[in-house]
Amino acid sequence: MNGAESLVATLVQRGVNICFANPGTSEMRFLAALGDNPQMRSVLCLFEGVATGAADGWYRMKNTPASTLLHLGPGLANGLANIHNARRALSGMVNIVGEHSVSHLKYDPPLTSDIEGLARPLSHWVRRAESSQTIAWDAAQAIAKAGEHPGQIATLILPGDTAWEQAGRAQDLPLTATTKRKVPSSARVEHVARVLRSGEPTLIILGNKATRGAALDRAGRVAAATGARLGSQFFTARIERGAGRVPIARIPYAVDPALVFLKDFKHIVTVEATEPVAFFAYPDKPSLLKAEGTLVHPLVDAEEDSELAFDMLVQALGAAGAMPLLQARTETPVPSGALNPTSIAHALAAALPEHCIVVDESLTTGRESMGLTMGAPPHDLLNNMGGSIGYSTPVATGAAMACPDRRVFCMVGDGSAMYTIQSLWTQARESLNVTTIIFANNSYATLKTEYANMGGGRPGERALSLIDIDRPRIDWLAMAKSMGVPAVSVENAESFHQAMVRSTREPGPCLIEVRL
Repeated sequence: MNGAESLVATLVQRGVNICFANPGTSEMRFLAALGDNPQMRSVLCLFEGVATGAADGWYRMKNTPASTLLHLGPGLANGLANIHNARRALSGMVNIVGEHSVSHLKYDPPLTSDIEGLARPLSHWVRRAESSQTIAWDAAQAIAKAGEHPGQIATLILPGDTAWEQAGRAQDLPLTATTKRKVPSSARVEHVARVLRSGEPTLIILGNKATRGAALDRAGRVAAATGARLGSQFFTARIERGAGRVPIARIPYAVDPALVFLKDFKHIVTVEATEPVAFFAYPDKPSLLKAEGTLVHPLVDAEEDSELAFDMLVQALGAAGAMPLLQARTETPVPSGALNPTSIAHALAAALPEHCIVVDESLTTGRESMGLTMGAPPHDLLNNMGGSIGYSTPVATGAAMACPDRRVFCMVGDGSAMYTIQSLWTQARESLNVTTIIFANNSYATLKTEYANMGGGRPGERALSLIDIDRPRIDWLAMAKSMGVPAVSVENAESFHQAMVRSTREPGPCLIEVRL
């Protein structure tokens, strides 16, 4: 058994049984080891940013890390934008980055780079394998780190010689103890209980794993017993929403509406989240969005157990019998006529099947539409936590692989889609159930709004040339067809709804161009 085989065996033994790969020469032994291990699923991605984004999507739906295979420093650099997004989403990931053999590095070959220097700013753990004999231990440490709560980014650098040299007989390493989520402070719980008993207007901001499962149910019980309101930042890593689930209000993205939303709350309680902060700094606008005099009370820190915290809070409040208010099902009629944020939202709400996954990167359209889909059938919503564009199609790819029995709807603007459009090829190759919805306004429309928000007024002709993307206009149908994905264009609300419904009736990927 060589070092690469030892590494793959360790990944599989520790539950990391999928690798999103974009390999190069230095990784050929690792590639062979991936292919020779029937317990490992290897998925080819045509760009490293698709591989790292897919690993993010896998973690969000599975709560266990995937691995990636990246080619040397430039390959890692290509994947960093979506590693940034994964880190902000608190997703765990094991990155295997190939490197030249030790004997070759001294000659400074063209692809030599400071891989550790590239990896450290966005990784929680970085290690360079020193020997084929230690790779199994290195991999076990990387997996343990990635599997912590909250999820961590682990990067293991694999020099070529450590991959091809013999590692000796395979040995079962002692299993690393599962990292338990920390117990919240009882003093903090009692303090928040007093705040809630005061009856003063209180917003409980939920983040990370508190936006789903038992934690969300318990939060709903607390809200029902105390009159507190449940909210989230505008973007969440994954939220269970829709009919029959505890509703959570999204704090608006734009500063002025966010200030209005928050102005009457006297207290903000944070759960695996931070207090509301503006996404960007704007002239003459605040960065912190709470009203003057509003007090912030942390209930659950990032590494703590929010489900347990709400259990403790329910007991402290004597609210065990309280029943959460659940979102009612809104029977939305199929819309007709022109496409606009409202008709788009109604078409979505009417077409989404139960328990689908919605990945949203529709920076312009989705900000207005998604709030109108709360009464749709139950579904999961995944947002871009890091703000680096090009997250949605890779995350949708990983989510579809994690949940092959659930249809994934990926909503993305045309400008954002071009960053990682290679995802379509992987979706076709793997026959993934992904409906990609391209909102084609032939412009970076969100930047026009931001131009005004920054005090720039109306952009001139030269500035517009850096925002509009209509010369030439992107042919989305040809783009999809070239990568093996059937596609259709729609220009009104009825045809948009029909196209979404049709996409759920056949397995595999498809693309809908929504012409705005």
